[in-house]
Amino acid sequence: QARNGKTALPVHSSEGDATIPVSFQQSSQSPNADGEDYNHIDHGVTQAPYERAFSPYDFNGGTTLAISGEDYAIVAADTRLSTGYEILSRNVTKLHELTPRCVLGSAGCKTDIDQLRSVLDINMKVYHHNHRKEMSTPSVAQMLGNTLYYKRFFPYYSFNVLAGVDSEGKGAVYSYDAIGSFERTPVTATGSGQSFLIPLLDNVIKQNNRHDEKRELPAEEVVEIVKDAFVTAGERDIYTGDMLEIMVIRKSGITKVTFPLKAD
Repeated sequence: QARNGKTALPVHSSEGDATIPVSFQQSSQSPNADGEDYNHIDHGVTQAPYERAFSPYDFNGGTTLAISGEDYAIVAADTRLSTGYEILSRNVTKLHELTPRCVLGSAGCKTDIDQLRSVLDINMKVYHHNHRKEMSTPSVAQMLGNTLYYKRFFPYYSFNVLAGVDSEGKGAVYSYDAIGSFERTPVTATGSGQSFLIPLLDNVIKQNNRHDEKRELPAEEVVEIVKDAFVTAGERDIYTGDMLEIMVIRKSGITKVTFPLKAD
């Protein structure tokens, strides 16, 4: 039933029938009775409320890796610093020496990583002044876990690996989550290229699900494997690249190796 350009739509209910008038002839350019033009898309520029958000964290990309051997530990990381699709720097180290036999590798938010390093360095100096000796690698691992756990309600956005040699001269590698849970493991990796490195390390280093005889790999051979692993990760991960830093840690000290990666 049409009246004055309006169509009455029938509505049936248990309380009786009714009709609802609906207009189909209103101009698309004219506003409604309340003065709002609902046919106009505002895109949040002038009329509609525009939501803004702030995050205290930023993921700056990068990949870290650590491998333990019989008498050595190897830790490696690339030097690219990114945000989104932008490269901020091509020469920012992700490795930090805590003692002459222990190195921290961190990927995540650069500012949080810098703050974490500062806190750890202060604790290391306090320990050295109190005890007149360097902290052992297992003790550093526990201290790092405690430091991360203290900030569990507002965590450091930092994903860490710790590599070094223990008091017996054996390689020790520790893997962490963001709030301090950690374990000692033969191999580990964190960062944007983690998913590309872990399967390779499980097969080549840990030799999982392989039937050939497992052998101890010398440090020089593991260094070459690490180079190949980062070249592989760099092909698929845009946040990994530019330069690879490798540190070989032994009881006698730390040896540094660099290797160029792709720069695009």
